[in-house]
Amino acid sequence: MTEPFFGNFDLASLSLWLFWGFFALLIFYIQRENMREGYPLEDDDGNASANQGLFPLPDDKTFRLPHGRGEVTVPSGQTPERKDLALRKTAAGNGFPFEPTGDAMADGVGPASWAPRRDIPELDGHGHPKIVPMSATDHFHVSAGRDPRGMPVVAGDGATVGTISDMWIDEPEQLVRYLEIALDEGHGGGKRLVPMTFARIWGGKVKVRSIFGKHFAGVPQNASPRQVTLLEEEKISAYYGGGTLYASEARLEPQLG
Repeated sequence: MTEPFFGNFDLASLSLWLFWGFFALLIFYIQRENMREGYPLEDDDGNASANQGLFPLPDDKTFRLPHGRGEVTVPSGQTPERKDLALRKTAAGNGFPFEPTGDAMADGVGPASWAPRRDIPELDGHGHPKIVPMSATDHFHVSAGRDPRGMPVVAGDGATVGTISDMWIDEPEQLVRYLEIALDEGHGGGKRLVPMTFARIWGGKVKVRSIFGKHFAGVPQNASPRQVTLLEEEKISAYYGGGTLYASEARLEPQLG
């Protein structure tokens, strides 16, 4: 009598081992794909880390960007990190904090850090800049709340630095991203943007508490009056964000009354 082919073979065991093998390969694949940003690892000084982990870097993958913006290759084509930062170690070992060596807000370090994003505007699905001044479009108007245009801008130290001259809107998202400030000559003159999240409209004024009057002249400017680039957005937001700590020495350390 002929034995059946699987007569003495455990199909359930085979299925289980195939599942574990597939699951292990899936974890390996997902972990490698997760290493397309932030790798290879670096230490606090920007040098290659001695411990790069158990998994090798994935093979390069090239993406074609829409609207004729070229290609980007990861992980080898990543934007290089900023070098020669105005920081120094507070201790010899890795893991200790760094402290600024100059004007942290101007140097873009600590809470005022910014990443070197591409110096091009973010586009919508049709290839047009997403964020534009309201004065440049007829599609939007203020339908609720207070229109801040024409209101004075008050800094964190109480100084009045200028007036709101325009609102910059994110057209696809239909919300206000920035307010445009026309600065007084005594505070630098010209136009500056302030992220809407750093402004408070109250009592007929626009209050910006994160920085003081003397800091507005140093707010990074956008090159075009009709659009703002990713890099400019990064620097502007970082400047105001850094001011929450660096605008005054009184903000640097806890104060005991």
